[in-house]
Parts: sequence; C-alpha cells; structure tokens
Amino acid sequence: MTSTLDRPLKWRTLGGRGWRRRIADIVATMLVTLAMLVALAPLLWLLGSVAVNGFRALMSTTWWTHSQAGTTALNAGGGAYHAIVGTLLLGLACAAISIPIGVLVGIYLVEYGGRSPLARLVTFTVDILAGVPSIIAALFIYAVWVAALGLPRSQFAVSLALVLMMLPVIARATEEMLRIVPMDLREASYALGIPKWKTIARVVLPTSRAGILTGILLALARVLGETSPLLILVGYARTMNFDMFSGFMGSLPGMMYDQTSAGAGPVPTERMWGAALTLILLIAIINIGARVVAKTLATKKT
Repeated sequence: MTSTLDRPLKWRTLGGRGWRRRIADIVATMLVTLAMLVALAPLLWLLGSVAVNGFRALMSTTWWTHSQAGTTALNAGGGAYHAIVGTLLLGLACAAISIPIGVLVGIYLVEYGGRSPLARLVTFTVDILAGVPSIIAALFIYAVWVAALGLPRSQFAVSLALVLMMLPVIARATEEMLRIVPMDLREASYALGIPKWKTIARVVLPTSRAGILTGILLALARVLGETSPLLILVGYARTMNFDMFSGFMGSLPGMMYDQTSAGAGPVPTERMWGAALTLILLIAIINIGARVVAKTLATKKT
C-alpha cells in the first residue's frame, strides 16, 4: 500500500482536510469582500448625491467670497463665506482647548497613572464622556455658562460644548498609541540618563504622533458637523461675525438647518446641498493636509 507521504504534494495538499480549508478560505474571503461592498455602497451613494446636488452652488462666483447679508432663504444670491469662516473659527477654538488637555490625559493614563484610583476615575470619566450625546453637552454648557454664570450665548460657548465631545476621542487615541510604543525605547532612554518627561517628549510622542494625529482629526471631523450645540448656545447669522464671545455667528451646519427650515424651494435646497458639500470638502482638506504634515515629519525624522 502507498503511504500518504508517497503521494504527490499537490494531492496531499488538496486531500484529507486540505480542500475543506481552501473552500473555507474562499468563502471567508467572499463574505469579507461582500461585507466591505455593503458598507461602502451607502457611503459612495451619499457622497455622490451630495456632490451632484451641491456642485452648482460651489461653482457660483460669490459662494466663496460673499455672505448671505441682504438676502433671504428664498432669494438667490450671496454665498457661504460667513459660514465657512465661522466653522473654521469654531474648529480652531475647539482644537486649541481639547488637544492639549486630551493628549495630557492620555499621557497621564499611560505613563503616570498606572492602576491608581485617580487613573481609574479618569478612565471612567472618559468612557462616560465618549457616550454623551451632543445635545446633553450643549444643555450642560447652557446650564453653567448661561443660566449659572449669566454669560451670553456665543460661539465660544458652542466650542466648550464641542470640547466635551472631542476630549474622550483624543484621550483614547493618545492612550492607545502610547501603549503601542515598545517599552524597550523607554528603557533605552532611561539607561542614558534622560529624565522621564524628556523621554516622553522626545521619544514616546514622536513615535506615536501619526496615530495621535489621526485621533485628533477624527474628533475634529466629528464636532464640525454638530448642529445641536449651535441651536442651543448661539443663533445663526447670515452676516460675518469674527467675535467668538458675542453675537450670532454663521456656520455650515447652521446654514444647512436655516435653509432646510425655509422650505423645499429650489434656492434653499441648492444652498443646503452646497453647504453640505463644502463641509465635506473642508473636512477632507483638513485630513489630507494633516496626513501630509505627519508624513513629512516622519520623513525628516528618518
């Protein structure tokens, strides 16, 4: 009788349980590909619909240079300059507050906190904030900023509400990226007599900055499209306002809501789609620019 070892290699690979494993591998590959296509189809359909319906508004000569001053939701004319600037100011204010705090929280949890009670409390608080809806954050800031302190509704109050939503994302991303950094790098730095704070600043953070930057971009993309804090903490203005601490201010989500509330006419509908496409392009530009910067920094380091 011929033993299994005497059979041809191809026959032995396909024989026995080999053909079952190959079929299982093919089926798993097909299922994963199908799941990817099912998840990708709505995204492509959404992006295509926004691009087709909002392209005409962006091609207007006044879209990028004029505000809606002197116009109404039913009258043609004007642009989205005030909403674009207001959205950028809101994003800058949120980033300036949440990025340092979020990164420092992540550093504390990984490098200093350990399993202390304070670290567990911080982790629990971050988990709670990660699940808080935007309207709850807006109501909390309204209760503190407007009701308790008596300060006016403003764009800065909106940024404070959005900071509560950005912080857990940045803190979690920083924590996970710092945990990936090999301990050997830290120990090598300590062996050279470099203090811990300088090791974190010069070794740990540069090694994980690409992942931290990705978390920051995800958090920023999340808050730029929020509408609830805008409705509760500041009114929408069709004119330009650079003052973050007083007066109503325009924003792209606010512009979309304003045009939607005007009815289903062709003018407000076109502006609504144009504002949506502008917001998507703005977030895409921020993501691409940040990735280019991170890649450039990594190239310089190597």
